[in-house]
Amino acid sequence: MKKPAAPAAIARNAEQVLLLEQIKQVADGLARTFAPFCEVVVHDLLAPEHAVLAIHNNLSGRAVGEPATELGLARILDPEYAQVVANYPNKFADGRQAKSTSIGIKDGEGQYIAALCLNVDLTLFQSFQSAMNQFVAVDAGAAPRESLDPAGADAIRARIDQFAARLAASPRTLKTPARRALLQELRAAGLLDVRRAMEIIAEHLGVSRAAVYTYTYTR
Repeated sequence: MKKPAAPAAIARNAEQVLLLEQIKQVADGLARTFAPFCEVVVHDLLAPEHAVLAIHNNLSGRAVGEPATELGLARILDPEYAQVVANYPNKFADGRQAKSTSIGIKDGEGQYIAALCLNVDLTLFQSFQSAMNQFVAVDAGAAPRESLDPAGADAIRARIDQFAARLAASPRTLKTPARRALLQELRAAGLLDVRRAMEIIAEHLGVSRAAVYTYTYTR
């Protein structure tokens, strides 16, 4: 499809000049924040034949002074065109995949005068995502059943939950007398002999290990 001809440049009034200058500052700030993965471009839609007013983190190989894109021309021709077109798929000239967002800027009369465009290079993020997927993958059939939790830890937690439920409470809301009674019950059941028992109990009750020792050995 033939690209529509760019309209002729339009003289700018004071408001439009100010808006363009402010957009350039916004673009500069965004570019510094998201460097080097995001190209930020300011398009001057009042001069469509030389629309690229500023370009930061240049990923597309374009230059200042290049003409408006099809999206820019569509906004020039139709003031009702969507003001924000976000996260649409795009490609750089060398084939790299990109994610783009284009924000149209209107003046006080509702006419498009500029566009602020962000083009994110997805190449690095896709590689990173692939690496992370590989890193977190596990093969359930490659090894015998194993847990880093000490044997008996689940039994301790279950016994604490049962004790708290009998009192219509949660483990972390148990009062000191109830905690002391709980520790005596765990001791009677032989659960204090489980490796790291005090640490497991402290974590489940939301207290320090020192507190657990106090509840165990004082009345």
